[in-house]
Amino acid sequence: MSSSATPAGKKTVTVSLEGSNRSTNLPVFSGSIGPDVVDIRKLYGDLGVFTFDPGYGATASCESKITYIDGDAGVLLYRGYPIEQLAEKSDFIEVSYLLMYGELPTAEQLETFRKGVTYHTMVHEQLRRFFDGFRRDAHPMAVICGVVGALAAFYHDNLDINDPKQREIAAYRLIAKIPTIAAWAYKYSIGQPFMYPRNDLSYAENFLYMLNAVPAEPWKNNPILSRAMDRILVLHADHEQNASTSTVRLAGSTGANPFACVAAGIAALWGPAHGGANEAVLKMLAEIGTPENIPQFIREVKDKNSHTKLMGFGHRVYKNFDPRAKIMKETCHEVLAELGIKDEPLLDMAMELERIALSDEYFISRKLYPNVDFYSGIILKAMGIPTSMFTVLFAVARTVGWVSQWKEMIEDPSQRIGRPRQLYTGASQRDYLPVARRG
Repeated sequence: MSSSATPAGKKTVTVSLEGSNRSTNLPVFSGSIGPDVVDIRKLYGDLGVFTFDPGYGATASCESKITYIDGDAGVLLYRGYPIEQLAEKSDFIEVSYLLMYGELPTAEQLETFRKGVTYHTMVHEQLRRFFDGFRRDAHPMAVICGVVGALAAFYHDNLDINDPKQREIAAYRLIAKIPTIAAWAYKYSIGQPFMYPRNDLSYAENFLYMLNAVPAEPWKNNPILSRAMDRILVLHADHEQNASTSTVRLAGSTGANPFACVAAGIAALWGPAHGGANEAVLKMLAEIGTPENIPQFIREVKDKNSHTKLMGFGHRVYKNFDPRAKIMKETCHEVLAELGIKDEPLLDMAMELERIALSDEYFISRKLYPNVDFYSGIILKAMGIPTSMFTVLFAVARTVGWVSQWKEMIEDPSQRIGRPRQLYTGASQRDYLPVARRG
């Protein structure tokens, strides 16, 4: 394989098969930032071969203007804006507008968008009965996966994905209603009455209200906790072409309605290697038991023959540090100080693990820094949110990213139905034998 530049300045890569006289020139595309990509679409037609990339770690599946990640430098940009600036200066509704439309809104646009989302937070009253069909001990992710998928049965009036206005209405409905569904899934699991959304509260405040309030007494907003929840939502709003986002795009490429696509994304997010990572952090801390057991745990982590896994450290994409983790660390300590938590064993262990990771050469040399899942798990635990709800909160945050990616995909004229190829290693063609002749 060799690279060259055409007279027009466009790069090409020449690919030839060893032992064959066939070769082809493949275009090289450059994004606004980030590495170039080789367009391999005519590789099979010209050379009769496919590429092999399990997990798609080296394959660009689409063109996108939404999120950019530089894992080596620890950079995360939403529409070009650093995540650090957005987490500090913006809020989730403004970030949602940015992700959906590509620009920060004017004051008028922001107010219109905020009202549009706020006044869609109610769900169809008949949808309320769906919850009664689930067992009381059902995992909340199972509940919201089913209920979100059912939204298409209640809101089928705007499901023409070829109509921009109907796509927008569906997007508003998803961003607005999933917090309500998520909170109700939690209330159902603990046997408390559902709390209907309040239009006088912000997005994060309203979510916390529906999670924690009860009809028997007034609910008081805590600005520190509401701000922490808002930051968690902002930091998890989108993360490029991860497993759940790719699932939403793949489902959407078939022409499926947006509610079905997001339900598919929720199902993908449920996996412990994806959305369940912060829940796994708390499970790891519980297994360690007490702070006195941490040295032994660290020795097991360092032992190549041990199967002990360190959860909440390092990241598949970020090879330096997770830019979201610093923000979450600051938020974590703000929440712990606000709640006056000092003698919680799990949190004590988390802080000790953090100290070791930032000072131990083993962790530093391998760039095993605490990631966003490590700190978000601690925050949610401190706020009294059960681990079964951690991935649900992730789904609430990521919905706007899924919707934005789905919307972008539908509007992309080059998008086709997703159809990955394979390297077949099974049996070659053989003839059927009657059962009596099988030996």
